[in-house]
Amino acid sequence: MIRDIILIQKQELEIKRKDKYVQRIVTVSENNANLVRVIIGPRRAGKSFFGMHQLVNEQSFGFVNFDDERLLRIKNFDEILQAVLSVYNNPQVLLLDEIQNLPDWEIIVNRLQRQEYQLIITGSNSNLLSSELATHLTGRHLPIHIYTFSFAEYITSFEKELTEAEKKEKFNDFLICGGYPEPLMKSINYNEYLQVLFDSILFKDIVKRHRIRQPEMLENMAVWLISNITAEFSMNSLSKQIDISSVHTIKRYLNYLHESFVFFTINGFSYKTGKQLQSNQKVYCFDNGFYRAKANYFSDDWVKLLENLIAAELMKNQKKDGSKVYFWKGPNQEEVDFVVQKGNKIEKLIQVCWNAENAKTRKREVRALLNAWQKLKQGELIVITNNEESREMHSWFGTEKEIQFIPAWKWLLKKD
Repeated sequence: MIRDIILIQKQELEIKRKDKYVQRIVTVSENNANLVRVIIGPRRAGKSFFGMHQLVNEQSFGFVNFDDERLLRIKNFDEILQAVLSVYNNPQVLLLDEIQNLPDWEIIVNRLQRQEYQLIITGSNSNLLSSELATHLTGRHLPIHIYTFSFAEYITSFEKELTEAEKKEKFNDFLICGGYPEPLMKSINYNEYLQVLFDSILFKDIVKRHRIRQPEMLENMAVWLISNITAEFSMNSLSKQIDISSVHTIKRYLNYLHESFVFFTINGFSYKTGKQLQSNQKVYCFDNGFYRAKANYFSDDWVKLLENLIAAELMKNQKKDGSKVYFWKGPNQEEVDFVVQKGNKIEKLIQVCWNAENAKTRKREVRALLNAWQKLKQGELIVITNNEESREMHSWFGTEKEIQFIPAWKWLLKKD
């Protein structure tokens, strides 16, 4: 029976490998074959495809998808391994997909590495993989984060080189629909696809795995969060909004949603770590597509979608360059959307503004940036807009500061 399951998975894999593949913009050293390569990211973001197309290349490999509940009933992993070796003719490279579903997977991976298999594993749970691998494979694994398409990857999915006007037009679609690869590549209805995926993550990856007794509470919380992306909240205020009295339960649910790459939060900036942790948080979603698919809304909120998209890009950059992202709020409640810190240095202060040509809006955004710079004394000043591109000099407390205005689509395609 096990061999039959592996054979069916192989047939499904061979069909999928014929689909069009978009090269992911990820830098991976080629001198790491002896390390366990761990591909971490959201469900359906293309992790196994990345492994097959950009890590395995032309090597022969064995494949197992542990999203198949029949395999999880097998108590002895060696029976699964023997079936894979038989079907794939004794490969030395193993691609183990959604491995977090396998009991004691970290011990099994450790053993396979000692047996000198080259391992590529994927998982849709950030905390489980990072914490367990840190314990069992210290220094012997290479994490690779694969998220849904970035805008740069999205525009390469089209058959031709796009003009600047076409990139701007495609950006509006990307802003609303997000970057999940499958509905784009197969022309599937985005909303229907993402509704099903969102529910699958909640009920399969969270409710089932963590044995949540009242799943409707988690669902209500998730819908409130997706409807209120970019909003500032405290645990107490969230408790009142969604009628869950236990702050401990809210923190636990929020952690599960973060682990599953649905939402993330950022803290208010402070030079004091304790104050950062005590500050209110802002909530964002890893992919904009979930907003239209699951949020309670009456029309597309372009300002909210743009801020969320920029937040997600900055959050993904944290894994690449070690930066940290915060928001800033001054004593008079003026706000800067994002403070980007790298090491001990604040590199960027970023405002997101849909229509910077509106005089009142422009004055508010610029004043907040200048106030933040005056307090922090560091950072390039940037306003990310829908259309405007310019540079302006502003005098503030006797200091001349340049503010760059840049369209979001162009900022997303910058190489630095």
